[in-house]
Order: sequence, then C-alpha cells, then structure tokens
Amino acid sequence: MVIDVLIVGAGPTGLGLACGLLSVGVETKIIDGAAGPAATSRALGLQPRGVEVLDRLGALGDLPDRAVPIAGTVVRIDGVERVRLALPTADILRGRRALVISQADIEAQLRSRVAELGGQVEWRETLLGVEQSGERVVARLAGGAEIAARWLVGCDGAGSIVRKSTGIRLVGRSSPERFLLADVTVRLAADRHYAGMWTAAGEGIVAIPLPGNDRWRLMAPHPPDQEGSLPTEAITALLARRLSRLGAGAGPIEDVAWTSVFRVHQRLAESYRDRRVFLAGDAAHISSPTGGQGMNTGLGDAENLAFKLALVAAGRASEQLLDSYEAERRPVAEAVVGAVGGVDKVLGSRNQMLLFVRDRIVLPLVNRPAVQRRIWQRASQLSISYHSGPLVPRPNRRYGTLRCGDRVPDLPCQRMDDTKTRLHAELRGHWVVLNGRNGLAELAQQRLGANLVSELYTADDEHALVVRPDGHLGWHGHPDPVRFGQWLDRVLTGTRNET
Repeated sequence: MVIDVLIVGAGPTGLGLACGLLSVGVETKIIDGAAGPAATSRALGLQPRGVEVLDRLGALGDLPDRAVPIAGTVVRIDGVERVRLALPTADILRGRRALVISQADIEAQLRSRVAELGGQVEWRETLLGVEQSGERVVARLAGGAEIAARWLVGCDGAGSIVRKSTGIRLVGRSSPERFLLADVTVRLAADRHYAGMWTAAGEGIVAIPLPGNDRWRLMAPHPPDQEGSLPTEAITALLARRLSRLGAGAGPIEDVAWTSVFRVHQRLAESYRDRRVFLAGDAAHISSPTGGQGMNTGLGDAENLAFKLALVAAGRASEQLLDSYEAERRPVAEAVVGAVGGVDKVLGSRNQMLLFVRDRIVLPLVNRPAVQRRIWQRASQLSISYHSGPLVPRPNRRYGTLRCGDRVPDLPCQRMDDTKTRLHAELRGHWVVLNGRNGLAELAQQRLGANLVSELYTADDEHALVVRPDGHLGWHGHPDPVRFGQWLDRVLTGTRNET
C-alpha cells in the first residue's frame, strides 16, 4: 500500500504538518524513532505568528491559559536597569500575544489535535534511509520494515536522516562559544512578568520565567576554562554562583528539571526538496534557541507545505505548486538564521570594544519606542510576506496596506447566514473567499474543492479577497471571475498568465 504523505519526526513541525493534512482528508502517517514524547521543555515560547498557526490548525487549545503572562525583557548592567523592552499589546501587533510555554506542552497540544483528526504517532520507528523510484518514495526502517508514500517530509531535526539520505547539504557555521542551560526552581529578585538579563565584567546570565512557582529557565556562557560536557550538579553550581555575583538576589537552586550544554548553530539546507522528499523545521534550518524562533519557523514551514500538498494530493494542482514551498519558506529561514543569536553574542562576548558599543550605543537606542516596535515586529514573525514569491499576481497591486503575499490580520467577518466569526477561525486548512460575488466563490470551490473553500463577508463588500489557508493574501480585486480564474490557473497549473 502507498500512502499519500509520510512524516518523519513528531516534533512541532511534523505534528503541525500532520494537523494541516489530516484536517482536509489527506492520508498521513507519522513516525518517530524515540520511545515516546519528550518531557523536557527545549524550545521555549510561541511568537505571535506561531500562536496564529496553532489557532489556524485548531491546535491552540488552552495553551494561552497555561502560559506565563510575560510583559517584556529587562536588562541590568552592573546591577543597574539599563533597558526595559516592553512587549507590545495585541492591538499594536494586529495579532496575538507571544506565549512563554514549553515545547513539551506545545507538542502535547498538537498530538491531541492529531488524535482528534484520526491520526497518531508511531513511536520506536527508526528511519535508516530513504529511496525514491518513479512516483513513490520508500522509507527503510530498523527491523526491515518499509513504508511507501507518494511524498515524504523530513521533520527529524538537526541530525536529519532524511536530509542525509537525499545528499542535501546543511551549510553555515557554528559558534565556538558554548552555553549552559537549566530549567530550575530558584527565588530571584526579579519581576516574573519579565525575562531578565544581568551582565557585568564580561559575565552574563538570562532568566526566563516558566509556568509554576519560582520556576525559571537560566542560560549563561560556558566557562572558557572548562572543557567537555558538565554534569547537572556542576551546571547548577556554576549558574548559582553567576546569579549571586551579578546581583540577581538568588536563593538556592532546587528541583532541576533539565540541564544542557549547547552551541549556537546557524545553518541552512541548500535545498528544501529532492523530488518527492521535502525538508521542514530543524531538518532544513538551525538557529539559536533564543525566543523559539526556530520552532516558530518550523510551524510556518508545516502550514505552508500542508495546503500545497493537499491540493496536489487531491489532483487539483500540478506538482509545480510544490516548488513554491522552498521559494517562499527558505528566504524566511535564511533571515531567521542570519538574525538570531544577538543575545547569545552579548552574553558570550568578552570583547571590551563590543561591550562598550553595547552599553554606550546599542542599549540607549533599544529604549526608544520606535526601535522597540521594530524589534518586536521582527521577532513576532507577523511581517513575513511572500509578496515577491511565485504565487502572487503580476502586477502586485495594494489593497490598503496589503499586497498579495502579505499576512492578513484576523479580521471580523460574517458567514452566509449572518453569524459573526473571525477570519483565522474559518481557515483551518480552508481557503477563504471574502465578498465573493459574481460567481467568484463558486469558481474557487470548483477549482480548489468545495470542501476546501469558505465564503465570508466583511464590511467592505465591494472588494474581494482570497485568503490562503496559511493566512496570506492570495488575490484581491473587484469580483472579476476572468481575472480570478487566470490567477488560479497560474497557481494550480503553473501557467504564467498575468492577472
């Protein structure tokens, strides 16, 4: 038997992809070589875009209620507060607030959604290699079993066996500095509504509040005079001394849930696709764990690839549509890989010139509201756009502040029966046609699938918008079936008609 899609890896990316595919009826199997779900927190935090992705996948659940309500970040140098980076409100972002919650909780919520959709993770299924032939790909598993699929997606992390089987190279660099990380219980002289950073005399430490009483994630540079991995006791002792020296007012460290020693990697796969095999998440890009940017980028990969695979699997689009996955998502990862790591560089640096520039130039600038808005807008990932990508109409005219390829905010809408709703709640793997008169909605249903298109209305009912399942604007204009049909031809068949 040949299934439609085999997903290798049951982390956030693989589970998010499974949600997107299962929600629209694509036959999907998920395997993972681990014995079961991970219990440690690992990546920490959903950026606003990641929150929106889970919402659109129907997998957000009660995560907002269980997350730490964080208001921003405070930086103290030599015991003096120098920066208070306030988190913007949701209305300023025109999106959801970021959530500080562990990756383990996020994965559990995604697994629950997968189960609701009729799927499950098959644990202890170790991939040995991948072979492609004709219109199928075969995964070879430990123990001799094989799984045949029309497409296979490697969501199996930085050491991806899928990526290695295809011969796709992972290029980039790794920082020579190492960092210590621990999730612990400790009493700090710090407001738990803020992440804290303390630096002095070339030393530094970061504390991020976790759910639970006095629970924190601590991160600090590894001592340069100590080689090799360190046991948990040594890591917590080093972190405790660092907190004390930097004036964090720490009590004893207790209840250590997890420790780790890591380097910051900035690496990107040279390609996201080899015929019927795709890469997503950490299998395709690796960056600093700060801010959970890598996990959030992986969730975006999953949502983007899911709706395109769904159309091709249903026979409604040619396989050329799948080329747009890399065209749209690789530039996003390239920007993330190139941008993250600033906190790590500041923490790990002992360069006096860099520290002087930080204290006298960079930090005073960060206190300015305009600079803070730009920092949070970039970190939120809400400004990601595909307006230069292969699926947008040409010329790409504006609708207000939006161009095709831009993210569409979660607009208030009305269904055909006049009940109120919101745009992102109606996506869930669907395309949404807003104000689709003159047969526009019917044409979308005919070409994309009646079960994949929802018709809604907004206050501006003179202008039609077609929103992709990932929340990006696909097409807009006055309801004109001819021009809209030309754009659909371009997307679904790869023709180059201008619209």
